[in-house]
Amino acid sequence: MEYTFYDFLKLLGSLALFLYGMKIMSEGLQKFAGDRLRNILTAMTTNRVTGVLTGMLITALIQSSSATTVMVVSFVNAGLLTLSQAIGVIMGANIGTTVTAWIISALGFKVDISAFSLPLLAIGIPLLFSQKSNYKSAGEFIFGFSFLFMGLNLLKENAPNLDQNPEMLAFVQNYTDMGYFSIILFVLIGTVLTMIVQASSATMAITLIMCANGWISFELGAALVLGENIGTTITANLAAITANTQARRAAVAHLMFNVFGVLWVLILFKPFIHFVDWLITDLMNINEAGGVAVSFKLSAFHTCFNVCNVLILIWFVNQMEKVVCKIVPQKEQEEEYRLQFITSGLLSTAELSLLQARKEINLFAERIQRMFRMVRDLLPMKNENEFNKLFSRIEKYENISDRMEVEIANYLTQVSEGRLSSESKIQIREMLREIAEIESIGDSCYNLARTINRKHRESTDFTPKQYEHIYQMFQLTDDALSQMIASVEDTHHAIDVNKSFNMENEINNYRSQLKSQNIIDINNKEYDYQMGIHYMDLIEECEKLGDYVVNVVEAHNDVKEKKA
Repeated sequence: MEYTFYDFLKLLGSLALFLYGMKIMSEGLQKFAGDRLRNILTAMTTNRVTGVLTGMLITALIQSSSATTVMVVSFVNAGLLTLSQAIGVIMGANIGTTVTAWIISALGFKVDISAFSLPLLAIGIPLLFSQKSNYKSAGEFIFGFSFLFMGLNLLKENAPNLDQNPEMLAFVQNYTDMGYFSIILFVLIGTVLTMIVQASSATMAITLIMCANGWISFELGAALVLGENIGTTITANLAAITANTQARRAAVAHLMFNVFGVLWVLILFKPFIHFVDWLITDLMNINEAGGVAVSFKLSAFHTCFNVCNVLILIWFVNQMEKVVCKIVPQKEQEEEYRLQFITSGLLSTAELSLLQARKEINLFAERIQRMFRMVRDLLPMKNENEFNKLFSRIEKYENISDRMEVEIANYLTQVSEGRLSSESKIQIREMLREIAEIESIGDSCYNLARTINRKHRESTDFTPKQYEHIYQMFQLTDDALSQMIASVEDTHHAIDVNKSFNMENEINNYRSQLKSQNIIDINNKEYDYQMGIHYMDLIEECEKLGDYVVNVVEAHNDVKEKKA
């Protein structure tokens, strides 16, 4: 079988389609499914056991662990699953995929999801051109889903067709009598094979053919299956190339889980093989008949391996999460957009729930100040690429602030439904006021960035004097934000609200002064009218932002006064 450079290009093109599908699917999910799908997934993965069962169910239904892990990566990328939830689902997917091996062994049947790709595109196209944003997002998701599975199918088709030409692997007979080294070698061969053909079931088919023809023993077939468990993780890692840090961590967790399993099975290889052999030949009483017993032995080995691996590692999900976070550190330009202190599932006591919400609000305030400082950094930027990158990051922060407001508000509403003292109910009401005002600060920051973006597209620029005034206003606003954060984070001492009022008055006075000066400067032709509009838009927005800051401090102060 010849494999030309043209075939290699087709393989790369298939990979490109797969990655593009992953990106579009993830973006469509984020826009369309959002809170609804998150609520369903949160309910299905409330603890590690239900997470594993969810992964098993999904994989058993769609008969592809690769598809499940790719979807899990896209859910993590869209912020619909946490990393620990994803690890549980991936563990379940590893067990679920063994159902496929049993079906192949018994019936030789496998559902081909890619067959539905083109009909799905026909459904997706009217949605894509719809005026309603929800329909449009659903269309994007369908297109991404279709492209992803078309790409996955094309990857299999354009890879060297080893399962149709198993005689290509006949040379391995020369390496079957090297003892334990042969087992290690066949694990590596299984890994590489699965990475090439992009389908663990195809590797399983090759393994069955080789065992049935007597080229290799059951032990070496089992070693190939172990290798296939490592090789199958390549699909999720490919999908994570275009994804965010959390999604890459989920893909690495999949790899780590499978590699750990292979290592401990290799240490206990002989006893484990004897156990599977006893299970099939003695307990289930399946005797050799044209390779049937080998087929069932390999399926049993695959299932036992994954079930035992899950039973061992299910207790170490949190430790796995910590290790993966060290292996794949958070990039500076990326921001975690899930709540850190508020957890899903059962609520704790009212007092503890309010403490968690308070910590989350403090974090919310810190992120908003970070967003404002990004806006300040955006102003002098001239490099187009750097400007666009930072502006996109500010846009992302705007989405994060919207989401944080909704999630904290939902949590506080949930807490308020429980038995609470009148003081706690008032506290919740004021906390809801705080998050609404903090989110308004985020809106102001985004408005400032949009104004800077409009100015950036103009051929003219601010004068040095205008820059000086804008920076002075930005400094006053940043000081007000710092004072606000100090106020909301201090829950033990009385707040000096006057400090914030004084800062707000200073911002108001400076705004009025610059407004009057702006008219004089335009009349004196120091800059044109359009630059004057952009200039005053920035100044006015900072003044608005200062008002929101005072509102946050007042709301927080009301909470403390009523608690006292």
